[in-house]
Order: sequence, then C-alpha cells, then structure tokens
Amino acid sequence: MEKQNSKEVLMVFVKNPELGKAKTRLAKTVGDKKALDIYLQLLRYTKSTLDKIPQDKQVHYSSFVDSNDFWKEGDYQKALQNQSKDLGEKMLNAFQENFKHGYEKVIIIGSDCPEIAKETIQEAFKKLDTHDVVFGPAEDGGYYLLGMREMIPELFGNKKWSSDSVIADSIKDCETKNLSYGLLATFSDVDLEEDWRKFEDKLKGY
Repeated sequence: MEKQNSKEVLMVFVKNPELGKAKTRLAKTVGDKKALDIYLQLLRYTKSTLDKIPQDKQVHYSSFVDSNDFWKEGDYQKALQNQSKDLGEKMLNAFQENFKHGYEKVIIIGSDCPEIAKETIQEAFKKLDTHDVVFGPAEDGGYYLLGMREMIPELFGNKKWSSDSVIADSIKDCETKNLSYGLLATFSDVDLEEDWRKFEDKLKGY
C-alpha cells in the first residue's frame, strides 16, 4: 500500500484486458475481439472519470498488477485482488486492507458503468458523512458502487453475486443490523450487447 494523501479512497476493480477473458457474456454475441475493444473503451471512460476526483485512487487487478498500462503509477495505487473465486471475498479483503491502513471512507466501483460521473462519486463520499453505507444500484439488481465508513463484513457474505437479488439482499443486511444507508441514482452496467448498444455513441472516442 502506497502513502496516503487523504482519509478517503476510491477503489476500482478491473479485469486485466486479455483477449477471451474480458466481457465473456458480451463476447458470446459480438466475439472476443470486439468484446475486448468495448471493455478497453469502458476502462478508459472509467479512468477519465476517476482522473477528476481528488481522493486517493486504487486500481485492483484480477490477474496481475500491470505497471505499464494507462493507469499511471503515482496517480493510482495498484494492487492485486484476492485470488478467491468469490467476488464477496475479493471485496471484503480490499475493504479490510484500506480500513486497516487508516482510511475513514472507502468506496468501490466496477469498470463497466458508462453512466458514472465525478459528481456520482462525490455524492457517494458526501452521503458517508451521514450514512453508514452508500449504494449505487444497477438496473440489473446489482450495484455499481458500494461505500462504507467502517468495516461491515455481513455485506460480503451470503450473496448470489451477478444475480438480480444483490442490492435487495444488501439493503436487507443493513436493515437487520440497523445501519443507515444512502442510495444514488440507478445506472446500467454493460454486460450484454443490448447494454452496449445503448452507450455505443457515448463511448466512441475512448
């Protein structure tokens, strides 16, 4: 973990952009090469958004830490995701590490939401002033953003990841533990060709 510049940190989970491994559901209809091209557009769009925020920023890679990509070291701390197959365990580990290193607000996003903006992220950090947890709900029943101001392990267990019940189950966890939570606008992720078609024009040039 590199030196902290603030008490707030934003993590982005990314897949290493390798042919045949990125956007596999999308690749079923557009092919591996096109799916990789689309994922690279999504990565560059996400980076252009993150470049505008003043908080500490981290890129967490799926397979290996790439020191020669467009996420510039110095601007971005770099780490490897926990190698468990379970997304919950990967996120749990990343949040634990950041709280252990003294961060007071920790937020995670994915790399496939073309609607996320600087204002979205700043609103999420602001909501953590008055809420224990903040969610960015996704149209498919998951979430594109999760933030918290203290470690809440329950949010990472007993979930069917990549299903339409994730956000509902997560909110239920908060209510069971009497935790306050804030909700951001509901956005779309790009998982299928029909999702990409909605944002094809927006992503041109990235």
